[in-house]
Amino acid sequence: MKTNSEYKNLALQSLEGNWGKAAIASLITFVILELCGSSPALLSDPVPSMVGQGLVTILLLPLAWGYYVFFLRLIRREDIGYSNLFDGFGDYLRILLAELLKGIYELLWMLLLIIPGFVKAYSYAMTEFILKDHPEMNGEAAICESMRLMKGHKMQLFLLDLSMIGWFLLSLLTLGIGFLFLVPYLYSAHAHFYEDLKSQEVNI
Repeated sequence: MKTNSEYKNLALQSLEGNWGKAAIASLITFVILELCGSSPALLSDPVPSMVGQGLVTILLLPLAWGYYVFFLRLIRREDIGYSNLFDGFGDYLRILLAELLKGIYELLWMLLLIIPGFVKAYSYAMTEFILKDHPEMNGEAAICESMRLMKGHKMQLFLLDLSMIGWFLLSLLTLGIGFLFLVPYLYSAHAHFYEDLKSQEVNI
């Protein structure tokens, strides 16, 4: 495996010339998720509002998946457009159920114990990429494959995320505008991490 500095450099190289596209993709995704989750119709009454926002968030999970996978396509130098953000809706039930199952597993582990739940979240971190590369896999199979790939690599990915903390704080100071660039940087680094995990499999 490469070092985290190398993953970050690879992410920057992949984003070179693509920062505008990445920022617009982020803006599209964030605006849709925010507007749909905060629809005035849902905010008229607090309890129905919470239920409604939760339901909308669940129904839009394929959009969140499409955004994450957008950066796997980007680092692979595929011909991508903003329509790719909505690819998850072309395989709606599989992606929705997989993301929902992953979220349930993470929640249950967190309710059991915070630290084991945190560790499990990193075990499942490659699920979205695996779902993209293996359309024959359902959610359970993709989660299991992610756990297998991430065995022995969870701490490194955690440290990669932790190394972004400075950029996270800076993004907060920009009233959130910085996240339009930070999230693509982070997700591109994750995508390179995934590609490296796969290459390790080939070399074994």
